Amino acid sequence: MKKIVIVGGGTGGTILANNLARRLSEELRTGEVRLTVLSASDKHMYQPGLLYVAFGRMSSQELYQDQASLLEPGIVFHVDPVKIFDLDNNRVETESGVNHDYDYLVICTGSRPNPESIPGLAEYANHVYTVEAAEKTLAALQQFEGGRIAIVTGVPHKCPMVPLELTFMMHDYFKDRGILEKVEFFYTYPIGRLHSLENVAKWAQGEFDRLGIRYETLFNVKEVDGKKKQVHSEEDSVLDYDLLITVPPHNGMPVILENALGGGGWIPTNPNTLKMENRENVFVLGDTTNIPISKAGSTAHYEAESLGENLAALVRLGTMVRTYDGKVFCFIEAGKDRATYASFDYQHPPQPQPPTQMIHWFKLAYNKLYWNSVRGLL
Repeated sequence: MKKIVIVGGGTGGTILANNLARRLSEELRTGEVRLTVLSASDKHMYQPGLLYVAFGRMSSQELYQDQASLLEPGIVFHVDPVKIFDLDNNRVETESGVNHDYDYLVICTGSRPNPESIPGLAEYANHVYTVEAAEKTLAALQQFEGGRIAIVTGVPHKCPMVPLELTFMMHDYFKDRGILEKVEFFYTYPIGRLHSLENVAKWAQGEFDRLGIRYETLFNVKEVDGKKKQVHSEEDSVLDYDLLITVPPHNGMPVILENALGGGGWIPTNPNTLKMENRENVFVLGDTTNIPISKAGSTAHYEAESLGENLAALVRLGTMVRTYDGKVFCFIEAGKDRATYASFDYQHPPQPQPPTQMIHWFKLAYNKLYWNSVRGLL
């Protein structure tokens, strides 16, 4: 029997499990393959929906479904997170003390916001990376009556378009409230342009200039002085604010650090095969990799499709049959009812087009279609 163990029940792990369950349905039925998913939760969250929670356009209850309901029959599912990765002996040990042997292991434990890594950021800034934080941001926006909103970004972070989306959506939010003339937006970014992707940065600069949004690049947050309402950068800039919005820096999950699998919680990963470096039967998906591409749901989705085909081929043929090309697709909300997108891979940079209402509708539709996507039906 070939044993495949997937650690993590997020987007990548769920899509991969369902992909494999369909590709290896006969082997699962006859007992030639055992496919196990180990998750930290019995709930699955649609994380991009948190952005809409912060603007009162989705409720937190809409973000969740039962994880077991999203998995194909034949998949063994346990809510029992892994505690120990014993890669030399092809086994993992869960928090309940159960050992799971494997022939192939896939690690897709995700990432987490870490505003605590910057003094004052957790205490004084608002963000949208947890339900509690998104609801707190909604309350802050509702209570805000005017002044400067500073948007500061840490790296690395997941959902690469969120700094821009937050800015555009706040602009329209206060326009609808009739107080836009009382609000000044000041956007900062850690490198020498407005976004890590050059063409996205050029597009965003034109939009910011048109809307009168001020910005400063090469701004890496050093600390927040909440009493003075100031953000200090590593470059010695000082930014005053009345409301502070952040896209906080992220780290991988503690279990990755505790098992010394990769600095910052990011596992060294081959960008084409998705194999963990120096391991032939261990693969990594989604945010958990150290691949220098966007940490986004679509990244995990495309990686999972590629890896699903390869793992099925390894079981049946003993060899891999394709490579991951770095494909990513990200919607970019450009306000309350306009959006564009960035589609790119390792060889082809994105070419954002002028935002339209139709693309915004596609984005809203995807918010509902996500559940079919993780089932592997889209």
